[in-house]
Amino acid sequence: MTSYTEAEVFPPGEFIKEELDARGWTQTDFAAVLGRPLQAVNEILNGKRGITPDTAKAIGNAFGTSAEMWLNLESAYQLSLSGPTDELVAKRSELYAHAPVTDVIKRGWIADTDDFETLQRNVLAFMGTECATDAPTFAAAARKSTSYVAHNSAEVAWLRRAETLATCVQAKRFNKSQITGRVADIRDLAVSEADVRRIPRALAEMGIRLVIVEPLPKMRMDGAVFWMDSKSPVIALSLRFDRIDSFWYTLTHELAHVVNGDGRMFCDVNMVGEKAQKYEDKSEEEKRADDFASNLLVPKGELENFIARVAPLYSRKRIAGFANRIGIHPGIVVGQLQFRGEIGYWHSRPLLVKVRNQITENTMTDGWGHDPGLTEGV
Repeated sequence: MTSYTEAEVFPPGEFIKEELDARGWTQTDFAAVLGRPLQAVNEILNGKRGITPDTAKAIGNAFGTSAEMWLNLESAYQLSLSGPTDELVAKRSELYAHAPVTDVIKRGWIADTDDFETLQRNVLAFMGTECATDAPTFAAAARKSTSYVAHNSAEVAWLRRAETLATCVQAKRFNKSQITGRVADIRDLAVSEADVRRIPRALAEMGIRLVIVEPLPKMRMDGAVFWMDSKSPVIALSLRFDRIDSFWYTLTHELAHVVNGDGRMFCDVNMVGEKAQKYEDKSEEEKRADDFASNLLVPKGELENFIARVAPLYSRKRIAGFANRIGIHPGIVVGQLQFRGEIGYWHSRPLLVKVRNQITENTMTDGWGHDPGLTEGV
């Protein structure tokens, strides 16, 4: 193996002395040329004073060189005087690129520690990876084994937390053949915002675990479906938008993946809101889930008939009357009208009531002041 010895680095003053010798100048001459005090010039030549940008320009003009040359010599010399490279900096950089370390510590998902080795062990265990250079993925134990490659590490961290919460939720054994007829029971709870409290128990009776995890910064995940095993589906919601229409659409969309027997994990990003992904850009499975959710909440024929009769003269009274007739909360009708472009996002906003406080009362929740007390690592 070839070994290399690091070259000795000299202070810029040594090179200046060579230039002075070549010109036959004394330090006094050089001080006069630069217009600097003799003591200052002497200190530069002996490495006791650094070269500033202004001084570098003056030296460059005196010797017909660039100022950058002298600044580079000064930088190289100063670096040679510094201590050895802190290898932990590179390791910390890898770890923080691998996972949203600050956020998961702040949320209490892993224990905080000043010891890097312990921190790295906790982070890797939480993310389910062996090395910080591995791409973070979330594997689902579905009937069709799949892994989710996240847009960013925050999504995987969020899914990992949802998985931890799901292990604490009790639910009956899942049997797909028995849940189709019970979907209407879930839909019956969409009439009043107060009834969302009953959803977790209703899903558990169907063998489906529901968990809610407050989104991490820079995360656009609205919901996900994954399987703890082939008989244990989990629906995880982020409640990025605290609106009754967003909540019900996301919930029933994720429920559709279970009912449709898609059999693998689904992570829905930018599903609701003004920046929602366009229907035509989605996969066939996602389109089926969209159709299921929309028709379950507001049957397509009913909605189109209402639009044909009322458009464009929508009013809160007419929307509320239609919602009451089909047995649904009026805010959900508003959401579908907005999605279809029939009304603007400013229209009938008082009907878009908040449901976060109601649903988190009876659901395994992490965030918004809810602390399930599950911290990984020591």
